[in-house]
Amino acid sequence: MRHETITDAWLVVPVFNEAEVVADVITEARKTFPHVVCVDDGSGDESASEALRAGAVVVSHPINLGQGAALQTGFDYITAFTDAAYAITFDADGQHDPADAAAMVDRARDEGLGFVFGSRFMDRRTRPGLAKRVVLGTAIVGTRLATGLRLTDAHNGLRVIRRDALETVSLKQHGMAHASEIVTALAATGLPWAEHPVHIRYTDYSRAKGQSLLNSVNILADLILK
Repeated sequence: MRHETITDAWLVVPVFNEAEVVADVITEARKTFPHVVCVDDGSGDESASEALRAGAVVVSHPINLGQGAALQTGFDYITAFTDAAYAITFDADGQHDPADAAAMVDRARDEGLGFVFGSRFMDRRTRPGLAKRVVLGTAIVGTRLATGLRLTDAHNGLRVIRRDALETVSLKQHGMAHASEIVTALAATGLPWAEHPVHIRYTDYSRAKGQSLLNSVNILADLILK
């Protein structure tokens, strides 16, 4: 389904050394979401200039602080400088599909939802490896125990957050454990929510970087050590 341009939602794209792909990712996304804030988290490459070239607003951290910190900077930018009704967390490496994000905004709007979580496990389009499934399964159990939310995919990076919910989020976990912290903060709002099936595109690029499994392991390590 082709969506019209969505102007009342901003993408928040944390970036760390993604110069090879970030311009293409932002260019594709801006066909549906013209408003993108890209938080360059201390990259050592040309990520920031590539994001600017693709039409994003770029906010830069002088040093690498972690994805949680980058997301919080993006959230702060949206609440301080825009009148956006929704924020969408969106990865810089090409794994997320803008069409899924648009469908999630539609659902949030139509059903009056405070937030919508993407889930790669609600249909068969995404096929993560066994190790990835095991780590994410552990995270799902931990998230259910901590928040009471019965999620099927506790650490999917594609999320739609309505402005009133966004204003309650203040991330302290700068590492990958921010994913659990976001769920906890949003659950505390008591606002209606949903999960929505999405396709995670495990590309040659993302596999070569090894981010998928590494990030999942980092999530568990951060949660244990925090």
